[in-house]
Amino acid sequence: MKAVRLFGAGDLRLVDEAPPVPGPGDELVRVTAVGICGSDLHWYAESGIGDAVLSRPLVLGHEAGGVIESGPRSGRRVAIDPNIPCEACEQCKAGHGHLCLALHFAGHGPTDGALRELVTWPARCLVPVPDSLSDADVAMLEPLGVALHAVRLGHIRPGMRVGVFGCGPIGLFIVQLARASGATTIVATDALPHRVAAARKAGADLALLAAGGSERAELLAATGGHGVDVAFEVAGEDDAMETSIVLAAPAANVVVVGIPSKDYTSFTASTARRKGLTIKLSRRMNRVYPEVIRLVESGFVDVRSVVTATYPLSEFNAAFATAAAREGLKVVVTPSE
Repeated sequence: MKAVRLFGAGDLRLVDEAPPVPGPGDELVRVTAVGICGSDLHWYAESGIGDAVLSRPLVLGHEAGGVIESGPRSGRRVAIDPNIPCEACEQCKAGHGHLCLALHFAGHGPTDGALRELVTWPARCLVPVPDSLSDADVAMLEPLGVALHAVRLGHIRPGMRVGVFGCGPIGLFIVQLARASGATTIVATDALPHRVAAARKAGADLALLAAGGSERAELLAATGGHGVDVAFEVAGEDDAMETSIVLAAPAANVVVVGIPSKDYTSFTASTARRKGLTIKLSRRMNRVYPEVIRLVESGFVDVRSVVTATYPLSEFNAAFATAAAREGLKVVVTPSE
């Protein structure tokens, strides 16, 4: 079996390994598509993410789908939910499995991810998908799930004004979901021109290049001078966080989705305090696969629009180089080709 392992910062290697053997409650899955996420790029560039550091060669990749290889569900196409909660702790019993303190997550810490031909995974974390979804569509269900979880934290209601600051794939999904939720005005920013153009195509009424704050007056004007009722920081940058705080209307929700490289986030406290803002930090997602599958099937969200490059597993270096250069939007790797 072929797998791609991270041995250190910038050091990915294609290795031959014995196929994994399913344990009790596991199923063997042939991986058909894996998206490269911004968090994978943190691991790739920094050999870690936040306070998690590389302790052994790690298989990255948590946006994935495949086909079950054996057993009663053999041949069934599935999405691979990267979250493996313990199901026994206080957080799990309260319905917050994504906050489980014993959580295992694909491609993070001690748990190998999906950039390999075969994986064994708990059957309870393999979600059947309809044949109307392509392999790449299935891989995009995970970032869409992250976006849906963030939107739910924001409590968007029909008629609200929304800001999305950072328009990679998750930000673009938030734009689409905000429109589907009834937002009447959506403003957006990104540091890359092609992502600004993608935000407009996804449904933003006004999308501008992030320009150190000089764009904020035009964004505010687009909301009629009121600001946004819900702001999403999706860039992992202090500039985007400050734009969220400045553009947020009094009593607004600010949802922090982006992951900063230096593991800290800062903003002007007095502005946030005087507005009485509610600041929420969004962590991954929480059991939303049935909903995101229905959103894609029904046409409420277009996941194919974000996939701009596809590579076989053997071209992993080119795939990560393209993703790290922020060329296009989403890079997908197809391990089984």
